Amino acid sequence: MGRIPEATIQEIRDRADIVGLIGRHVELKQSGRSFKGICPFHDEKTPSFHVNPDRQMFHCFGCHEGGDVLSFLIKHENLTFPEAASTLARELGIEIPESESGERGETERILAALEAAQACYRQVLRGPLGETGRAYLERRGLGAEAIDRFGLGAVPDRWDTLTRELESARIPGRIGVAAGLLCERKSGGYYDRLRGRVTFPINDVRGRVIAFGGRAVLPDQEPKYLNTSETPVFHKRLSFYGFPHALEPIRRAERAVLCEGYFDTIALHRAGISEALATCGTALTSDHAKQLRRRTAQVSLVFDGDEAGLQAMERALAMLLPAGLRVRAVRLPAGEDPDDYLASRGAEALRSLVDAAPDALELVLRRAMSVGCTTPGEKADAVRRVAPLVAVIPNPVERSEYGRRLAVATGTDPQAVEAVVRASARGQSLEASGTLATSVARPHAASPEDRHMRLLILLISRQPADVTPELCERMREILPDGIWKDLVFHLIDAANEGYLAEDGSVDISLMQTRLGPEELVALREVTVDESLLENGAPLLQMLGDLLGRYAAKHLDAQEMELKRRMQDPQEDPLALLRQRQALLERRRAAAGIGLETAP
Repeated sequence: MGRIPEATIQEIRDRADIVGLIGRHVELKQSGRSFKGICPFHDEKTPSFHVNPDRQMFHCFGCHEGGDVLSFLIKHENLTFPEAASTLARELGIEIPESESGERGETERILAALEAAQACYRQVLRGPLGETGRAYLERRGLGAEAIDRFGLGAVPDRWDTLTRELESARIPGRIGVAAGLLCERKSGGYYDRLRGRVTFPINDVRGRVIAFGGRAVLPDQEPKYLNTSETPVFHKRLSFYGFPHALEPIRRAERAVLCEGYFDTIALHRAGISEALATCGTALTSDHAKQLRRRTAQVSLVFDGDEAGLQAMERALAMLLPAGLRVRAVRLPAGEDPDDYLASRGAEALRSLVDAAPDALELVLRRAMSVGCTTPGEKADAVRRVAPLVAVIPNPVERSEYGRRLAVATGTDPQAVEAVVRASARGQSLEASGTLATSVARPHAASPEDRHMRLLILLISRQPADVTPELCERMREILPDGIWKDLVFHLIDAANEGYLAEDGSVDISLMQTRLGPEELVALREVTVDESLLENGAPLLQMLGDLLGRYAAKHLDAQEMELKRRMQDPQEDPLALLRQRQALLERRRAAAGIGLETAP
């Protein structure tokens, strides 16, 4: 069967009755906005399986299976994606078009538009309008050789630079939109998607430009990184930045080196590590892992050395290990990325660091033990944290050996460790605080802080249009760091890139390829059960109340810090008084923060 057009797949999702379809297999009872039943994917006595008809998605809070109507058919009936889509299409009376020359012609026109955009961006970087971009790249240490090798370009902070160029090349605006390069004005006409940025062409394995990444170069410009949208030729879950430069080096080195971004990839190549790749604005997916496994058996992960980077490394492991890949993890100093490391220590030091990377699973084990591994409870926690990753290793010899190492390291009974690994492999819920079936710790929902953040995520997913750039910037300042804040900005980015349903809400089904396992489970848990919205208050009012609360907390923290500094005889008392007066003025304005910044 040929590839099913994305528009047809979306039509199937939109028209399918997920409650009706799942209700054929599961007895569902309405519970608020959603429906509940006994999960068909694991044994349970108390219903933890939720179906949300508004979101057209399901999620089990016990085994963490979830997805849309197609995902359910694939999992329950053991179908392939095309089989599930064809089954539903026949039932709904939707015709799946045959692949034909017209479709191929459309693809060729999209690729031509992307090539024209690349020529335009390259020309801008070389000319007067590229001065800001050239200065930025120079500050990042990139000379003409690296710029030319990776085809970097620039686009000025204007609305019509590329629009005019495509028009001159007789490429219709609708093709520019289909290529992810332009956006359509409501009043008619088109405007550039990327503005005021340096550009990074994203190529497929054949070297064709299929998309662009853009890095902001203007002060206070958000978001810092923005990709062109997904198209018939660009799918984030399948694409890497660095193709095709890395293909032959991967074969020679017998490994791939996976990092987090465009500049990191270029830094590794500049250091002589030409087998480096990065994902394109999304978390690593199982599709990425399969692509890597077709080309090599070993992957070295190079993530930032802070806690967020280490957590990203663990999430990547949950994708790579099931594909049969052997994974090493490069430990960068905290606060540094490969670009920083190259600038401060040089190419040879960076190469040595990558070459000496330890086994990634051993690193996870050491991290799990670092919080303590002396009491029985601490040993159990360490085993339960690492066991889900051991469980997804497909090779039984490797899986058994890692299980043995886990038992030795924690000083526990090997048979007990094996039992925990088997339970993880079956997807059974473990009692330790926060294990996932194939991932890492997930957030709890018990605290008021979690409840407030869950409500904020629901509100933004429902009405992303209420989140203005000013409000977005304010949330970056006042919201507490963690997975919930990350999800807030994943939703905002998705809305900005057009991942929207017909009612203007964020289309959660399209979010799945953007998130890691931990984030995906958390988002499904929040959005599948919308009981937090059942108090009847207007959504905009709820958003304003929530952000007012967080603004007040943020000001409380600032005030405590100011009081502490006032006790310090080394501080300037007049400067502190001025800061206190400014803080009082901000506090008076805080109550209306959410409503003042929303349209």
